[in-house]
Amino acid sequence: MADLETFRAEARTWLAENCPQEMREPIRGDDDVVWGGRKGQFKSEAQRLWLERMGAKGWTVPEWPAAYGGGGLSREEAKVLSEELRAIKARSPLSSFGIWMLGPALLKYGNEAQKLAHLPPIARGEIRWCQGYSEPGAGSDLASLRTSAEDMGDHYLVNGSKVWTSYADKADWIFCLVRTDNSGPKHQGISFLLFDMASEGVSTSPIKLISGSSPFCQTFFDNVKVPKENLMGTPGKGWDIAKYLLTHERDMIGGSDSTGGGQRDSVSNIAKRQIGLDAAILADTALRTDISRHEINAWAFALTMERTLAEAKQGQGTGALSSMLKYYGTELNKERMELLMSIRGSDGLTWEGEAKGEGDLARSWLRSRANSIEGGTSEVQLNIIAKRVLALPGA
Repeated sequence: MADLETFRAEARTWLAENCPQEMREPIRGDDDVVWGGRKGQFKSEAQRLWLERMGAKGWTVPEWPAAYGGGGLSREEAKVLSEELRAIKARSPLSSFGIWMLGPALLKYGNEAQKLAHLPPIARGEIRWCQGYSEPGAGSDLASLRTSAEDMGDHYLVNGSKVWTSYADKADWIFCLVRTDNSGPKHQGISFLLFDMASEGVSTSPIKLISGSSPFCQTFFDNVKVPKENLMGTPGKGWDIAKYLLTHERDMIGGSDSTGGGQRDSVSNIAKRQIGLDAAILADTALRTDISRHEINAWAFALTMERTLAEAKQGQGTGALSSMLKYYGTELNKERMELLMSIRGSDGLTWEGEAKGEGDLARSWLRSRANSIEGGTSEVQLNIIAKRVLALPGA
């Protein structure tokens, strides 16, 4: 305990000296979120400094081993660091599919050369990753994927396409499920490849959503050469890696807001800061009750997330529980956006105009609807919960 208190004091001092004041203010939009990568641009010098300092410290991924760019902290030390970051309301220095999804899979299934090649750049925000899972005709039934990787001796030749590839047009590398064998059941014969999006034969096409933005893309592979050393795990056994990675994706989706920009802010805080929550609005008893109920549920969910992730870090893993976290977290976020729209009233429907934030609230509300689709639909998650968590008869 004394060692933890010493670490807390040291972390508190370091954060006070190194976290720019701007990085202690609320995130105000997508361009306030740092994704890193070769194509990434910083909105301000404070963003660059915060990522550089946290990356050098290994605190973008505090529990990863130092050899792979992490901080090498114990679970208890990482919890203390998280508490101190929250205490000064510090933003996350880096949002990254590499950290949230690929990194844990690499640590478990990658060989040493792959870990050394990919994990440190992920930790420093130098490479931005995207996920090549869903395909046209193979979304919820992911194992029906048809993107092929033909063994050409020293490399694979990849052909096919992926859809709903988040930020593929901005990503540097992709972790991709491909079919290397068609002879057995559909869950077999799938392999897990890593390759550069700058490879010849890779192209992307943004998909415009109802919110007006294009975070998703369709990605096409036309005779893409992928070196054999970029195969992760055993050929034909990529489904095991895919399932493991999905548990981390669902934890991430369930525990973050609709932009992926970090932990949820409370409805009342957002309303006060962005909308102007006042006594007149709070005089509406029904709305006040809905806000209170939501924030109580949000706190209960946050505590459940903390407990579940603590158990996972002790080696138990979240497993099928990730479906529960993903389902409830996304439903909570949709409810949150509904409440914010209710608070703003008819002004919430504004789509354009600087005075109303260029329709940010309406666009975020529409974007939140995708939460219950991405990472596995809510219907699929409920089936998993019934079968693997609750063990309901006949499920």
